[in-house]
Amino acid sequence: MGVQLNVAVISVVLFLFTSIAKAQSGVLDVVAKFGAKADEKTDLSQPLLDAWKEACASTTPTKILIPKGTYLLSKVNLDGPCKAHIELQVQGTVKAPADPSAFKEPNWVVFNHIDGFTMSGGGVFDGQGPAAWGKNTCSKDKFCAALPINLRFNFVKNAMIQDLTTKDSKQFHVNVLGCENLTFQRFTVSAPGDSVNTDGIHIGRSNGVSILNSNIKTGDDCVSIGDGSKNLTVQGVTCGPGHGISVGSLGKWKDEEPVSGIFVRDCTITGTTNGVRIKTWPASTPGSASDMHFEGVTMTNVANPILIDQEYCPWNQCNLKLPSRVKLSNISFKNIRGTSSSQQAVKIVCSSALPCDGVELADIDLTYNGPEGPATSQCMHVTPKLSGKQNPSACSSPVTPTSTAA
Repeated sequence: MGVQLNVAVISVVLFLFTSIAKAQSGVLDVVAKFGAKADEKTDLSQPLLDAWKEACASTTPTKILIPKGTYLLSKVNLDGPCKAHIELQVQGTVKAPADPSAFKEPNWVVFNHIDGFTMSGGGVFDGQGPAAWGKNTCSKDKFCAALPINLRFNFVKNAMIQDLTTKDSKQFHVNVLGCENLTFQRFTVSAPGDSVNTDGIHIGRSNGVSILNSNIKTGDDCVSIGDGSKNLTVQGVTCGPGHGISVGSLGKWKDEEPVSGIFVRDCTITGTTNGVRIKTWPASTPGSASDMHFEGVTMTNVANPILIDQEYCPWNQCNLKLPSRVKLSNISFKNIRGTSSSQQAVKIVCSSALPCDGVELADIDLTYNGPEGPATSQCMHVTPKLSGKQNPSACSSPVTPTSTAA
């Protein structure tokens, strides 16, 4: 009996050891296996590419590990398609070259054509942007040179990005293009309020993107939603400083795709130059945006808390004499509360050529304490449906020019 018991115990131990060994063999450590060095001088690019190549060829799920430490990464493209799910666990801090002249293209870390991907680990992607922000000339030159974006996700499907930070990007922090079922969760964007053109997460031509329980502090839109965005959820996001949560700008380029199914819920916006807004260019190309819903948003010291601006014209780079041809419809603002830093608390300026349809204001309570008097609500080329509290009184003030940040 004792011999049989010992044999059984040994069998279990061997099984566990084999299982652990197999599990460990699925972890590709860029330091231990591929020679990466956390010395802020040795380029991480090749070790990471080598690890990615091996993981991408594997027929079983594989984890790539960037251990704790601080690494220099010149740039990297991590391309699919791959044969199985890949997890990239970033525990360390990965830094970009500080000098913007080191980049010939507006890319730093790029993920392309991947189906089944997770990135997590509590690490940081540091774009070292301060040296570049002063070189951004977009306020003067519509053909300004593009600076590198920290993280690009191009045609990525079924992916989770969580428990990571992107810091001080030279341009946008995250750009999402052509993606499906991509979720950002407990994701942090960190840059000062005066950093130029540093949108937190920009989404375009993607379906089923979610941004959940995340903290975004930056110098431009916390979330910007471009053409072709569908079935997008922004929930539990804390935004500020920055320019708020924005749909658009739309109508600037030819052949823009419709926007539909945008849901912004239970967010907190603090100290921003806009709250929740939709912006389209005058003299625009034809387009449409519909089924956009903003609900349960708390504003603290926010300028322009609720804004539809179809005369969006930053830096006077447009023709205001011609109306926007982007049709806006089925839009709701519900349970929007808090304090405004501008007298214009609600402003809905729609196109004279294509007035807004199906706009609803419900349970709005926004206060302003300033020398001009109480908060105002302004409307043009729209007749919104009203319900619940309306503070300020809906559409009760004449329309005046909007002072907004891009």
